[in-house]
Amino acid sequence: MKTIPPLDLGRQYQVLQDEINQAVLAVLASCQYIGGPTVAQFERSFASYIGTPYCISCNSGTDALYLALRAYDIGPGDEVITSPFTFIATAEVISMVGATPVFVDIVPQTFNLDPQQVAKAITTRTKAIMPVHLFGQSADMTQLMAIAQAHSLPIVEDCAQATGARWNGQIVGSIGEIGCFSFYPSKNLGGYGDGGAITTHRADLAEKMRIVRDHGRQSGYIHEAVGMNSRLDAIQAAILEVKLRYLEGWNIQRQAIAQQYNQLLNGIPGIVLPSVWKEADSVWNQYTIRVTHAEALDYRESRRDRVRQGLLEKGVQSMVYYPLPLHRQPVYASLNYQIGQLPMADKAALEVLSLPMFPELTLVEQEQVRTSLKDVLLCC
Repeated sequence: MKTIPPLDLGRQYQVLQDEINQAVLAVLASCQYIGGPTVAQFERSFASYIGTPYCISCNSGTDALYLALRAYDIGPGDEVITSPFTFIATAEVISMVGATPVFVDIVPQTFNLDPQQVAKAITTRTKAIMPVHLFGQSADMTQLMAIAQAHSLPIVEDCAQATGARWNGQIVGSIGEIGCFSFYPSKNLGGYGDGGAITTHRADLAEKMRIVRDHGRQSGYIHEAVGMNSRLDAIQAAILEVKLRYLEGWNIQRQAIAQQYNQLLNGIPGIVLPSVWKEADSVWNQYTIRVTHAEALDYRESRRDRVRQGLLEKGVQSMVYYPLPLHRQPVYASLNYQIGQLPMADKAALEVLSLPMFPELTLVEQEQVRTSLKDVLLCC
């Protein structure tokens, strides 16, 4: 029985290893490991791909979000509206600048922010809206942009899982005022270590973020702000420059794999397949199904957990993003969100299961996933 991983970076490297190795060796020979022409070239390439005039590379997707909030001088007493169904970094950076994350519920079909709930959550203390383009699909940017413009609020797009995704043909990271990206190895465009970037149309915001990411200075030893050390190193920039040339092709492969999953899994009882809005072009960072679950929302072992274990025993590895939503995390207990207050996020946390998804996944492997899932569901 073949083991199918949720992600296999080795297959990708085997195809690219000559180009990657040459790019890395060129950086090593240049002796310019921090900043320099390799990083500058990647920033230009990535800005061109996203469709913005400015790209500021940084150390991680988390830092990208943090730098974005710093650009708006968001701090104590302020609120930022975001999703409870995402990785902790999205809310963490809001807390890091001293502001309060305000969690609103998600749309069950796509797991993204519910625009109607966003509109209801806006107060005089709201300073930004931070949608997450989860699992590779854009949030409803038409409604969110209309809400933001009506209240004169900026939108900071968390694009960590959606590099290359589009909404009405426009690539995410170019729709709101700032787009934030992660180049963690598991992302659609992933490096071989940590890395991140911010894109924006505004020169003033770009300049502020460049200053903060490098110890609050433009150059030398004159510091204009309290900054940080958040720079993308040249080796990662060289790797990403190579991989960026392949990104669109990989995303097309992911879309084809998702369509094949839809055909293979359609009609299997006990699961709900992922949805994609007609305005969206998902890039399928994850292919996430729901395993229907009727138990109370008390976070006992769910049917999903039993299915996941059953798949593992059949050689199919899967992932759960995210088993405990942010409003239920111990670190945010002081915000006093009540059980049932964000029911769609609570329910998703009990039901979601991400199946193997990467561009090199074969049809034979997908068929093994299908057969294994059908067998396990009969027993669970």
